[in-house]
Amino acid sequence: MISYTKDEIMTATDAVRNFSSVLKSISRKEKEKVVIVKNGNFDAVMISVDRYEKLVDAMEILEKIYKKTKR
Repeated sequence: MISYTKDEIMTATDAVRNFSSVLKSISRKEKEKVVIVKNGNFDAVMISVDRYEKLVDAMEILEKIYKKTKR
């Protein structure tokens, strides 16, 4: 399970109010991710484009491996 530090978790309201600074902290790699909480539930995660692209690449590799094992 993924763990989150207290400074990585923020309410949707706080994320809207502080969007520019949250975006800066992610783009400057001061924070790896920010988890957005809405109505008491983890609703979304904000990450850098670079990290997102790496995750998508990894997912595509894993899907290819999975398809090969299902033959």
